[in-house]
Amino acid sequence: MPESINIPDDGEMEPVRLPDSNLESVEATVRKLMEQQAEQARQLDSLSAPPDPSPFAAFGLPSLPGVPGAPLQAPPEPRPILELEGEEYEDELDALTDWVDGFLIDTYGAEVTTAAPWCKQWQEHDDVVAWLHALWMAYLQHKDPEAGPSGMFVWHRDFLTHCLAHVRAAGGPLSACQTDPDRDAHRLLPGPASSHRTVRAAAAGDRPEPGEPDQAAG
Repeated sequence: MPESINIPDDGEMEPVRLPDSNLESVEATVRKLMEQQAEQARQLDSLSAPPDPSPFAAFGLPSLPGVPGAPLQAPPEPRPILELEGEEYEDELDALTDWVDGFLIDTYGAEVTTAAPWCKQWQEHDDVVAWLHALWMAYLQHKDPEAGPSGMFVWHRDFLTHCLAHVRAAGGPLSACQTDPDRDAHRLLPGPASSHRTVRAAAAGDRPEPGEPDQAAG
């Protein structure tokens, strides 16, 4: 029969003390269990991660730019076309021309009249280029599915109508150009001259800093 355990009169039992050898064995077992748990967590994380289509993934190497399967970079933020220069400007103007000539005018280009002039060299009118480029950017934004079902209606109401009403106004930037479908014309109207303040500063050879009095004005 098992040896009986004597309980002290006060009801409290003395703590069980394990030999040092047994204690080391328990600590080793606990460490091993913790290592196994951490390894299982790493395996679960790797299984839940999306697969890397890169051919270098099997070797533990990151995807490289320009390699099929490499993560796509976010497109650059759109910039006003008149802020571009050189080849960047020419490429953007070519893309804008394709959209204007191939879509905008074919779809929304009303008859050319004195009340609605047009210019086949509209690319020479900087203000017209800026307006049409802004209209194109708004078109790309509002045709995106994230704009919702009413996106294109908003573009027609808030952008298309207002832009064409300005660009093709009788007294607008193209008013000296083609006003008859059978008579091509292109002419750049002179814009406002520089203000007197700018002229005086240029003549003095120095432009006053903002907040400083204009010495040439005295």
